[in-house]
Amino acid sequence: MLDNLKKYKIVLASNSPRRRELLQGLGLDFEVRTLKGIDESYPSSLKGEDIPKFISGQKAKAYMRDMADDELIITADTIVYCDGEVLGKPSDDEDAARMLRRLSGKTHQVITGVSVITKQTHRVFATTSLVQFDNISDEDIQFYVSHYHPNDKAGAYGIQEWIGYIGVVRLEGSFYNVMGLPVQRLYKELSTIE
Repeated sequence: MLDNLKKYKIVLASNSPRRRELLQGLGLDFEVRTLKGIDESYPSSLKGEDIPKFISGQKAKAYMRDMADDELIITADTIVYCDGEVLGKPSDDEDAARMLRRLSGKTHQVITGVSVITKQTHRVFATTSLVQFDNISDEDIQFYVSHYHPNDKAGAYGIQEWIGYIGVVRLEGSFYNVMGLPVQRLYKELSTIE
């Protein structure tokens, strides 16, 4: 599958083990490459899906400087968006618990922006999923934070972990998008690369 990509060396530009696992699920050969110090800030005027699209684009620009002619590079950024506020990666356990209390009993958006670049093309798209959380007790929040240490996850949770088992009431959209990479949409985009 994706024979159109055989001329490319595929690079996943991400530290995320979840993104690595999800891209492996497409059966592609790829390498992981990471750069330190990429600016992930964004203009305060951006809202919703424009935020992760902008950040994934910034990441792509950082990798473009040294990319080879035969490389295809994939960058991504995921945000949790609740009541117009971005819940990024928590700074510590207390911040993680605060974010989870904020999400408790509410529906929020998980939005992933993805950039796919070659020397000839630069595509950027976003996928949005709606996640509804049940009311989650402080005791359950503290258990999750102390046992799963979700400080590397947007919104302080991984849907594929314990909190997802006990907290997610409803999901509309891509489950894999909530994990950090909308692989179905990415597959469609990759299938049209020349």
